[in-house]
Amino acid sequence: MSLITSCFYTLSNYMIPLVLGYIVFYGFCKKIPIYETFLTGVKEGFQMVIELAPTLIGLLVAVGILRSSGCLALLCNIFTPLNDAFGIHPEIIPVSIVRLFSSSAATGMTLDIFDTYGPDSVIGRTISIMMSSTETVFYTMSVYYLSIGVTKTKWTLIGALICSIAGTIISIWLGMLLPV
Repeated sequence: MSLITSCFYTLSNYMIPLVLGYIVFYGFCKKIPIYETFLTGVKEGFQMVIELAPTLIGLLVAVGILRSSGCLALLCNIFTPLNDAFGIHPEIIPVSIVRLFSSSAATGMTLDIFDTYGPDSVIGRTISIMMSSTETVFYTMSVYYLSIGVTKTKWTLIGALICSIAGTIISIWLGMLLPV
């Protein structure tokens, strides 16, 4: 290991304690009641969790129903001619659909693909690229917009879906383009 790499590892080990120490020092210098401010932030965080919990539970239940009812398999069958025409692996479509709703469910499906095909396979690389270049659209919109009370989300949803579709298409293209 080189000296520079060793320095970066050492620095990264101390970065979080340094940032926390800086925050406490800054608050002390500005005469901010640090502990009381921390407790206020914790209370606000718990209140936000209580407000968002029904939405998050609803999304997780919807993903579970989608997977266990066979609806996801039906959607995948619709895309079979497209998969065959372009040489797309059929396991990519369910992950891309579930990714719109739940990152953790899509990650579980990705790990199943890694166990079956390996992370260095064409499908493994494609799924890895897709997971890092798409977003959980419905989850993100429900959490962030619900927390600030935004109700007009039509154009955000359309734009986010277009971007996720573009990210999925480019991920498939890059995954097939890179050598194994």
